[in-house]
Amino acid sequence: MTTAAPPNSPEVAEVPPPSPDGETPKRSISKWYVFGLVAAPTLLIFLTMSGILGPILRDGQSLWRVPYLFLANTPTGGDMGAHVLLPKVLMEDLLPSGRLLGWSMDWYAGFPVMYFYFPLPALTTVLLDLVLPYGVAFKLVTIAGLVVLPTTSYFFVKHLGFTKFVAAVAGVAGSLFVFMESYSIFGANIKSTLAGEFSFSWSFALSILYVGLVVRNYRQQKVFDPWAGIALGFTAMAHIITTIVVVIATLPLVLAPLFSMFGGRERSSRSLRGSAGVVWSYVIGFGISAFWSLALGINVLSGMTSDMGWSPVKTIVGNYQNPGSPIPGEFVPVLALGVVGMVWTLLRKDHVGIAVWMTLFPLAGYFLIAYFEFTMLYNARLLPYWFFGMYVFAGIAVAFAGAALSRRFADTRRATLVAGVVAVMLMVGGAGLSMHDLPGWVKWNYEGYEGKAVWPEYENLMQTVDALPAGRIMWEANSDMNKYGTPMALMLFPFWSEDHPSMEGLFFESSLTTPFHFLNASEVSSRPSNPVRGLTYRGLDFDRGVKHLGVYDVAYYVAYTEEARTAAEEYGLEVLARPAPWTVFALPESNRVDVATYEPVVWAGEGDFVDAALEWYDDVDNLDVWLVEDGPENWRRVTSVEQRFDEMRQYNVDGRVTITSFDDLSLSFSTNAVGLPHLVKVSYFPNWTVSGGEGVYRVAPSLMLVVPTEENVTLQFSNRWVENLGTVLTAITVIGLVVYAVVHRRRKADA
Repeated sequence: MTTAAPPNSPEVAEVPPPSPDGETPKRSISKWYVFGLVAAPTLLIFLTMSGILGPILRDGQSLWRVPYLFLANTPTGGDMGAHVLLPKVLMEDLLPSGRLLGWSMDWYAGFPVMYFYFPLPALTTVLLDLVLPYGVAFKLVTIAGLVVLPTTSYFFVKHLGFTKFVAAVAGVAGSLFVFMESYSIFGANIKSTLAGEFSFSWSFALSILYVGLVVRNYRQQKVFDPWAGIALGFTAMAHIITTIVVVIATLPLVLAPLFSMFGGRERSSRSLRGSAGVVWSYVIGFGISAFWSLALGINVLSGMTSDMGWSPVKTIVGNYQNPGSPIPGEFVPVLALGVVGMVWTLLRKDHVGIAVWMTLFPLAGYFLIAYFEFTMLYNARLLPYWFFGMYVFAGIAVAFAGAALSRRFADTRRATLVAGVVAVMLMVGGAGLSMHDLPGWVKWNYEGYEGKAVWPEYENLMQTVDALPAGRIMWEANSDMNKYGTPMALMLFPFWSEDHPSMEGLFFESSLTTPFHFLNASEVSSRPSNPVRGLTYRGLDFDRGVKHLGVYDVAYYVAYTEEARTAAEEYGLEVLARPAPWTVFALPESNRVDVATYEPVVWAGEGDFVDAALEWYDDVDNLDVWLVEDGPENWRRVTSVEQRFDEMRQYNVDGRVTITSFDDLSLSFSTNAVGLPHLVKVSYFPNWTVSGGEGVYRVAPSLMLVVPTEENVTLQFSNRWVENLGTVLTAITVIGLVVYAVVHRRRKADA
C-alpha cells in the first residue's frame, strides 16, 4: 500500500502543476521539445557572435566565409583588446612559477595579477589554449557566458516551480535581453561582452543558475546541496558584483524563519531547513573561491585599490542622446508585458517572490547609489538583473497566454506545443531582425588587430619598440587610436614585446599607481581621457610630465598627435624613431632605485594617504623630499604636506645602486648607502618582502621604500597569511565535497 506524501514534501514539490500552465502530469512535455525551444536563442547568439549572421543578413554571397570566431588572430575592441594580455601573463609567468595570484611588471610599474580580477575565464582560456590557437581560445571564452544563458535561464524559471513549457518559453525570453543595443558597458548583454565585460556575462549566467538552485532546494527543504554552493563559487570567480547581487537576492530565504516562527512549529521547522540549505550554499561557495576571494576582500578593505570615482548614471528614461537608463525605448514593450507577467504570477500565488525581489532591488540600488554618490560601485552594473527579470516575466505572460489560448482547442496538448514553438519563433526571430549594431561590433572585435586596414602601421610601431633596449613606455592617449582596434591598443606593448612594459594598462582599480599615471598621461597627451574623477589635471606640460615620469623610471615616450610631438621636441626630448604616425622619444635617464637625499617624513595627518600623496605629487619641484605612509620611529611625523620642509635632514652620501636582477616576482640590487632609505620604483603592494633591509614601506606617490641593512638587498613577492588561509579553506572545501560525493554515492548504491 502506498501512502500519499504529506503537503509541502519534496515529492509533492516535484509534481508539475496542472494544465493551467499548459502541461499535464499525465503526459509531461518531452525534454527534446524543451531542448529545441532553448536551442533557438542559443543558436542565434552563437551565430551572431561567430560573425556568420551579419554577413548572411547583408550579403548572401558571404555565407561560406570563415567565421571570425575561428580566425587565429588577436581579438580587439574596447577593453577586450587589452584583456588578451591577462591569460598570457597567467600562462607564461605565473602558472610556471606555481602561482595563480602574483605580480606582473607589464602595466603601471607593476600590478597585482588576479588579486582584483576574476580567475575563472582566464584559467579557461589557458586550458583551451592547450588544444586551440590562443586567439580562438580567448574568443570562445568571451562568448561562453552568452551562449549558456538560455539554458541557465530555463533552469532558473523551472526551479521556481513552473512547468517545462512555461520555463522554456520564459527562459528563452529572459535570455533575449542580451540583444538589447541601448547600453554597452553595464554588463551581460552582447554589446557589453564585446566591450570587454565577458567575465560579467559568465558570472551573470552562473548567478541565474545559482538562484534557481537555491529556490528549488528551499522548496524541497534540502539542508545540503553541493551544486548550489559550487554554482555560487564559480559565480564569484567570474565576477564579484553579480555575486553580491545574488547573495542579497537570496537573503530573504535566510531570514524566512524569523517570519515563519509565528506560523506554527511545523512551518518554522520547514523554514529552518530551507534556510540552512541557503546558508550552506554560502559556505560552500566561499570555500571554493576562498583561494582568491579571501585575498580580494582583505585587500579591498585594506585600501589596496584605486577609487576611480565612477560617476553614477541618473537617467530614468533613455533616448538616442542618452541611451543608458533603466527604461530605454527598446525596453518599453517588454516592460509593459513584464508587468503583466509579474502581476499574473502574484495573483496566481506562484513562488516568484525571489524572482520579483531579484528584479526590483537592483533597480532600487541603481537609484540609491546615485542618490548617495557612492563612487566605488558603478550603479548601472545592477541594471542587467532588472532587464533580465522583466524579460522573464514577459515570457511568463506569453506562456500563460499561450496555454490559455490552447485550452480552446480539442487537443490542448498539441495546441500548447504549437503555441510554444510559435512564441519562441516570434521572439527569437524578432530579436534577430531587430539587430543593428551587433554584427558590426562582432566583426570589429573578432577580425582582430590583424584584420584592420591600419595593421601595418601598428605592427611597425611594435617592431620598432621591440628593437629598443628594455624599458618602460609612456604613450600619448588619444581616442583616435580606436582605428587600430581600440584606444587601448598600445597597452599591448608587453604583449608584443616582452621587455617593454606599458605604463597604462587595464584593471584600473587594481593598482595604486592608477591615479598618478593618469595625471602623467594628461601632461603628455593633447586629448587625454582623464578617467579618474576628482584629480587636478594640469594639461599638456612636458616640464611637469618628464619630472613625473622620472619618478616611475620610464625610459620611452611615444607621441601620436602633432601637438604632443611638437611639445616633446621643443622640450628637448631625443627622437629615436618615427614609425608613422607615431614618434618614439627617449626620456632622460633615471634609476630603478634611488637613494634618499633627505630623510623621509611620515604622514600622520588626517585623511587618506592617497590624498596626501596627490598633494605631494603636484609639487614637481620637491619630489626628492619623500613622504611615506609609515617608517622608523626616528623619522619625523607631519600632519600637513607642507611640514615636510620644516627641519629637513639632508644626507651627504653619494649613493650608488646597481640592479643585479629584476623580474616579475623579485628585485635585487647592491648599494654603497647601507642604512639610508632607498626608493624602489615598483608599485607598492603588501606582499613584497625584503631581505637585507627593513621595510617595505609605502611611499608617495605609489611606490616602495626600503632601508638596506646590508650591501645586497632582495625584494620578493611572497604569499601572506591571507593567501595561505584562502588556499587551505579551498582545499578543505574541495576535499569535503569529494568525501561527501563518495559517501552519498555509496549510500545510494546500498539503498
